[in-house]
Amino acid sequence: MNIPSYTIYDLAWLGALIALIYALYQILSLRKYSQGNEKMREIANAVRIGAEAFLKREYSVILPAGIVLTIAILLSVNPIAALGFAVGGVFSALAGYIGMGITVRTSARVANIASKGIGYALSLAFKGGSVMGFSVAGFALMGLSLFLFIFKDLIIKDPALIAGLGFGASLIALFMRVGGGIYTKAADLGADLVGKVEAGIPEDDPRNPAVIADNVGDNIGDAAGMGSDIYESYIVIGIAAIILGVLLGTTEFKDYIEPLIFYPLMIGAAGIFGSIIGSLIVNPRLGNKLEPMKVLDLAFIVSAVLTIVIGSYLSILIFPINIAIGLIVALISGVIIVVAIEKIVDYFTSYNYKPTKFIVESSKISPAHNFLAGYTVGLQSAAPAAIIIVATIIISYLTGYYFTNSSLFAVYATAILTMAMLSLTGIVMSVDSYGPITDNAAGNAEMSNLGENIRKILDKLDSVGNTVKATTKGFAIASAALSALALFQAFQMEVINKAKEIPRFLMVYGSSSPQFSLSDPKIIVGLLIGSLLPFIFSSFLIKAVGRTSMKVVEEVRRQFKEIPGLLEGKSKPDYAKCVDIVTKESLKELAIPGLIAVVTPLLLGFILGPIALGGLLIGSVASGVFLALLMANAGAAWDNAKKLVELSGMKRSELHKVTVYGDTVGDPWKDTAGPSLNSLIKVLNTISIVFLSLIIAYAIII
Repeated sequence: MNIPSYTIYDLAWLGALIALIYALYQILSLRKYSQGNEKMREIANAVRIGAEAFLKREYSVILPAGIVLTIAILLSVNPIAALGFAVGGVFSALAGYIGMGITVRTSARVANIASKGIGYALSLAFKGGSVMGFSVAGFALMGLSLFLFIFKDLIIKDPALIAGLGFGASLIALFMRVGGGIYTKAADLGADLVGKVEAGIPEDDPRNPAVIADNVGDNIGDAAGMGSDIYESYIVIGIAAIILGVLLGTTEFKDYIEPLIFYPLMIGAAGIFGSIIGSLIVNPRLGNKLEPMKVLDLAFIVSAVLTIVIGSYLSILIFPINIAIGLIVALISGVIIVVAIEKIVDYFTSYNYKPTKFIVESSKISPAHNFLAGYTVGLQSAAPAAIIIVATIIISYLTGYYFTNSSLFAVYATAILTMAMLSLTGIVMSVDSYGPITDNAAGNAEMSNLGENIRKILDKLDSVGNTVKATTKGFAIASAALSALALFQAFQMEVINKAKEIPRFLMVYGSSSPQFSLSDPKIIVGLLIGSLLPFIFSSFLIKAVGRTSMKVVEEVRRQFKEIPGLLEGKSKPDYAKCVDIVTKESLKELAIPGLIAVVTPLLLGFILGPIALGGLLIGSVASGVFLALLMANAGAAWDNAKKLVELSGMKRSELHKVTVYGDTVGDPWKDTAGPSLNSLIKVLNTISIVFLSLIIAYAIII
């Protein structure tokens, strides 16, 4: 039994609308909870003002660049791609601003309600996080749905038109990841090195001049930054699947071309429906009975199972049984990979397991051994993640080919696998954004002197938050890699199709079907340059964190020295000065990484042609995904090694100092450079497809 394509479209926009309505409902329901006493409100307000000021200043920096690129795409490509670029960027900015605006307004409410019990605090923190989760999913699916519905006929003729939507989302995410990552880790390093190590005061101590900047950074990096990252992955894989669906519709599957291009959006809607029901699991009653992590895990499992059931049922309704089975296997594989990646990351980063305990034991020898142990853990963590990614790709590809005897359908099935992963964005981002809320709530409790019992409850929730933030980074990296691989397949096929229209290109290659072969030196050159890019890109970000954090350290030391009675708690620090330093310096550092991401693929493409550019794309994925896993997991393991020492009652010991140093090394790895590589990879892919026609037409092919 087949259903019309417009019905699938209705499911897509309806799912997006329901997600946004649900986010709005959560916003309204949060307003009835108190932010506590005057001191708690003052702290929360300072964090909110700092976070919103940063975003406004960052958007004011991004806006001129966005306008220039929009005009460039309008004049050199076409108006539809330019409109897509603008829409993708605006929706990304909206999702980040709304979601982060709620996280900074929820932390004090969580700290205040913690007196009623851990279940109430857990539920309220998750409620705040769900605004980000469902805003990201809703805006992403709405953007794809509207754009595809309005320009469906044109996209079927030229599928590359939709790539502008992905480029806009990717560029905003790149700036958010780079600027936010530098901000959050420069503030964190400054607060930790002078506060914990030199002054010997606790984390989130109100005497520390960098403590507000640190709390602001948690929301900018872990909420707005992660939200923009997942949003762009959602958009990019949706675009890749749509392009592959169009190309598949030109073969023996031409009778199903519209269902094939709308099907990825339907999977997104199924994920939203499943995630909303799953989110209801997180409530005060269950939170008081079970451990917080078990409640969050249960919510995810319910969401995943319902997404599979809904998606499978609709697949059978839409397609013949052989096509439906291939897509259902891809759907199930996509959900399984989320669980598997998160378990792997949890094992290598949680202080409950051997890798992190190994770092603590090594730290007893020297700081050098702490670094070597953390670096080793990061290196080792890439292997099982790679095995999972490879295995699921092979399973979905072989299944798709077995049931349809079409290699192109098999490629489409791997894109659906990744779309299934991203369909769970609502619940995954809700859990992730819970992290910075509980982190800030614990900080608010410390600065407001709410008492040891409240702090213990919030510390327990915060420790869970650190775990879910680490596992979500693994999810983001895996989804970025799979999205980029699917987009590369679309790029490759677009090159072959568009090259047929360029006589000069065919004359040089002597073929009607240019090949991406390792015997071609242009591919090798592209592979080497693409593999190098993540390393060069990361070096600028880590250096930027170092430069900015040095200025924070100097300012904190100055205030401790020059403000009488500050360390004794008799006077207040100048929080605004540190916030201003990290805001200004982090925004200064945006230019070079942004230029690297935008200029390199265009330069290589126009000089050596699309074949070399294809090598660059696959090279950036091959090195970027594993470098990102190394840095994200090593950084999280160093962080939790420090926390394990603190939980053991060894604060202010020599061992604690060593693990703090390790944590400060890992901070820019896990929260700046590592996550930013996701955006780099996707910017390279989306800009390449947007400008592909120009690159083919004007390349100096040698």
